[in-house]
Amino acid sequence: MTTATAPTLGEIEAARDRITGIAQVTPVYPSETLSRLCGRTVQLKAENLQRTGAFKIRGAVNTIASLSAKERQAGVVAASAGNHGQAVAWAAREAGIEATVFMPQDSPMAKVDATRNYGAEVELSGAGFDESLAAAQARMEETGATFLHAFEDERVIAGQGTIGLELATQLPSLGTLVIPIGGGGLAAGVAIAMRELRPEVRLVGVQAAAVCPFAGGTEHGFTIAEGIAVKQPGTLTAAILRDRLDEVVTVTDEQISHAIVLLLERTKLLVEGAGAASLAALLGGKVPGDDEACAILSGGNIDPTLLIQVMRHGLTTAGRYLVLRTRLSDRPGELIKLLELVAEERGNVVSVEHHREGMRLPIGETEVELTLAMRDEEHCDELRATLSDRGYPAERLR
Repeated sequence: MTTATAPTLGEIEAARDRITGIAQVTPVYPSETLSRLCGRTVQLKAENLQRTGAFKIRGAVNTIASLSAKERQAGVVAASAGNHGQAVAWAAREAGIEATVFMPQDSPMAKVDATRNYGAEVELSGAGFDESLAAAQARMEETGATFLHAFEDERVIAGQGTIGLELATQLPSLGTLVIPIGGGGLAAGVAIAMRELRPEVRLVGVQAAAVCPFAGGTEHGFTIAEGIAVKQPGTLTAAILRDRLDEVVTVTDEQISHAIVLLLERTKLLVEGAGAASLAALLGGKVPGDDEACAILSGGNIDPTLLIQVMRHGLTTAGRYLVLRTRLSDRPGELIKLLELVAEERGNVVSVEHHREGMRLPIGETEVELTLAMRDEEHCDELRATLSDRGYPAERLR
């Protein structure tokens, strides 16, 4: 395929008409804190607040609304890392169509359960999206069901492109737009609309460093941004993005985790790994400049277990949690002395672990591991200095 088969601006505008009243026109929020950290005005396109929790509802509704009666009768089948599956399930239910969604075996349960609750049959198959895609295509061939691709479909791309229509009017001063890329459907649709309506805007795509075929990556590993962990990009989307994007950059899981924590703490927006990738690129200096920038927060369907891990890690990195190990005499009352000292320094004890057996300790001593809630990194340094001055050598673990 070439870009000649890409949806036109007119087709994107037609998609907007089809999804009006179903998909929301999502808000754009400025953030003083994020702007200060990035050294430029930063706006956030909150697709995490979209119906089903991600932008995917746009493409799914547009595609299902375009199906023939024969295609509807056959039912639909899809492969998804989670968000496309939820959108297809919801749109199929509303249209009275049977839907089967193939998802990776380790998909976040929040996405699996939501897809089932929207009425679809869910099949867990394979380690990643590409394996689920193969299974879904095999089901299509076996049953004659209508296959709804997550990104390699002009109707899906047109639906996602409605975000570009909204941004073109919402942000008249926009200079740079940062877009997460998995299979490329979102970035392709938005890029088509923006190049037609706002050709002066710089378009930057973002991939997770562990899975980044659009950025030239050939090795594929684990990433917390499972929503954009697509090893094999679409032929159509690749052609569109090659012609229309100014650049593709990558971000690490560490940078994505930092963005998730900042978004939740400072803007009160809950965003999944894929959705935070665009902001991570701005915060990480991957998109230099001083013009107004917008990060598309593509989804908010983060698994609660992962969210807890990310928040704990982020708070620890920011000095809000301190884990340290020290020694004290193994006599009654010694532990309470240590804890009283921690309290004097305004550290809040989260957990205490007492180690005696199996440790290389002198007779008469015991080891204590403390997890403490702290104000910041400076507070951590002050507590460790006080402990050392009072005879408690403290080794920082995290």
